[in-house]
Amino acid sequence: MSIAVNIDKCTGCQECLSSCPYDAIEMREGKAFINEYCQICMTCLSTCPEGAIEEIKDITAVHQPSTVTDFKGIWIFAEQREGKIASVSYELLGAGRKLSDELNVDLSAVLFGSSEGEAQKLIRWGADKVYLCDDPIFEKFNDEPYAQLLSSLISSYKPEIVLAGATTIGRSFFPRVAAKVVAGLTADCTSLSIDKETRNLLQVRPAFGGNIMATILCPNHRPQMATVRPRVMKKGEYREDRKGDIIHVKTDNISSRTKVIDTIKEVSDIAVNLQEVEVIVSGGRGLGNAKGFELLKELAELMDGAIGASRAAVDEGWISYSRQVGQTGKTVCPKLYIACGISGAVQHLVGMQSSDIIIAINKNPDAPIFNIATFGIVGDLYEIIPLLIKRIKETKQ
Repeated sequence: MSIAVNIDKCTGCQECLSSCPYDAIEMREGKAFINEYCQICMTCLSTCPEGAIEEIKDITAVHQPSTVTDFKGIWIFAEQREGKIASVSYELLGAGRKLSDELNVDLSAVLFGSSEGEAQKLIRWGADKVYLCDDPIFEKFNDEPYAQLLSSLISSYKPEIVLAGATTIGRSFFPRVAAKVVAGLTADCTSLSIDKETRNLLQVRPAFGGNIMATILCPNHRPQMATVRPRVMKKGEYREDRKGDIIHVKTDNISSRTKVIDTIKEVSDIAVNLQEVEVIVSGGRGLGNAKGFELLKELAELMDGAIGASRAAVDEGWISYSRQVGQTGKTVCPKLYIACGISGAVQHLVGMQSSDIIIAINKNPDAPIFNIATFGIVGDLYEIIPLLIKRIKETKQ
């Protein structure tokens, strides 16, 4: 069930605007339009003097007249911060390239608020096309114009798959886009693949608190939309000689009721960026107390790394949340991840299992962390880590 405006009956009198308690009615090109804020309260039905606002029981008939086969191609939303493309965008290109090769379709990137030089980088990292809009309204992130333009492009070009990073930006505006184009959205995916028989996107994500991994499909609607956790997918291949098309997008009828004046960076994000470091030494409940992190800190500093932690250690108050790795913390993909006193609950594994090399140190030989570890050491971390520190110091000398 939904509410829709019959544009043939609508005269643009605007009588309905003040009737909606959710500000879900707006004027577009002289006609009333029901936006994504609609809660189907039915208040507006009786206010239209022309009877143009109607209750629709089959939402598909109104919003998705196209068939599944009308949609083709894979899009990734290329996130930018201060004009520079975020690393998650290159990870999405890596994942998108594999999917597009399986489906034999083009891979496109959508970039708002950046430059043609940054768009060229997306092509070198694997995009066949880049839809670029450099209008100043997109320089600072704002949900409303971002959602308006992306949903408009999707309606015009009809990609079958659209991906975005599960970042603060992606999580903020991507659900709006899904609502506007009447599509499903799978959030926080950790794996993507294609069912070759049906061309459906197999979207894998943790569910029920991380106790199971659910595979989600959207067989009846397009596009198939998903957000992907940063640092889970590998970047694609960079080629300096790769060629592609840059399509400049116009911003007709794009507006915003709010304006972003300034963005303040959180102090903890500046001091600790676990998603960018190449070595992480993480501690869990097996440390026994907060002092254990002093030992891990010494080891991490010797390797130019950073300290991480499991949720158990954070919940104990031994270290700040900014260091938490896992489903409810940061997803990381360093070259080396050393897990000390971490049992390996699935919630933690989701956040670090794509690390290049994983070393696990635990007293319990049956700890689940050993199932994904590249190297496992069964023993007391308070005996093993001092030996590691000593050996590293000797090697450096």
